[in-house]
Amino acid sequence: MSSEATVCVTGASGFIAGQTIRELLASGFKVRGTVRGGVNDGQYAYLKQLPGAAESLELVSGDLTQPGSFDTAIAGCDYVIHAASPYLLESKNPRQEMVDPAVNGTLDVLRACAKASSVKRVVLTSSLAAITDEPNDQHVFTETDWNSKSSLARNPYFYSKALAEQAAWDFMREQARGFDLVVLNPCMVIGEAIGPGLNSSNQVIRDLLSGTYPGIMALNFCMVDVCDVARAHVLALDKDDADGRYICYSEAMTMGEIVDFLREAGYSNYRLPRRDMSASWISSVVKLLSYTQPSGAGDFIRSHLGKTMRISNAKIRAELGMEFRPVREALVDAVEDLIRHGHLHKKDRQSKP
Repeated sequence: MSSEATVCVTGASGFIAGQTIRELLASGFKVRGTVRGGVNDGQYAYLKQLPGAAESLELVSGDLTQPGSFDTAIAGCDYVIHAASPYLLESKNPRQEMVDPAVNGTLDVLRACAKASSVKRVVLTSSLAAITDEPNDQHVFTETDWNSKSSLARNPYFYSKALAEQAAWDFMREQARGFDLVVLNPCMVIGEAIGPGLNSSNQVIRDLLSGTYPGIMALNFCMVDVCDVARAHVLALDKDDADGRYICYSEAMTMGEIVDFLREAGYSNYRLPRRDMSASWISSVVKLLSYTQPSGAGDFIRSHLGKTMRISNAKIRAELGMEFRPVREALVDAVEDLIRHGHLHKKDRQSKP
């Protein structure tokens, strides 16, 4: 692929998109990023300050809820990374606020790509949520699995990701187009944020350090470094034989393992949980109490507590040549990033005895 190629990245201000833009610029590509609102707003200054941005980054308007709003952004581009997607764990109207924007926005982007004869490939940022919304101790999830359990009433965010990706594949089968589609399905993405906003995955780490959790519950988290996810997007563009879906996953850690690591890594002076709540009978009580919580949090607890997620990343390693950074390094990056952006009060790290 020529480094002179232009890549349109939708949702440029997002957690994954920001790192992907940095990776593209570092590789010599020209980038056209879509943002909501005025492109000259000061809130996007962090993107314009990326190395190479002055010469090779252009910001344009694009909105998932406005049909045709991506036509101008995509016209003339060689490749498109569609990373824009609504993320809400709580919603009074999940169809209007999550499902419709995710599905219709994805289809609108693909239609714009079909109009622009220049586009050769689209990389869609989907999610592990499109593969499953519930761990299964007896099953290793792969790219062949689809989430068929989520609905508007159960894990509606997961439902929006599954429907949006399904709509993309349906479009590719049914519509005449001159480009192909590759999909990335990352699990819980943590690490350094380009922008000042607090993303939901890093928020879990902040909450662990801030005393939000009453104890250490029987949860395990499948994680991947955001920098690895960004690199996977560039590889998905670069590999001519890239095909289908690719799970982006490094390794899993239980809540107890994360807490122990953070304590050992020098963050013991934060309010990390200490009470062991991992016993099965406690999990049963917590599941009952989850019905008193907001629907998104309650759905997650009931579908994940006491279960172990098992995932294979063999396909992305074999076909894209991905090697993943240790999650423990990404955890430290996430904490230091939370401190840098003011989401977590700075405390002196405690050296190991």
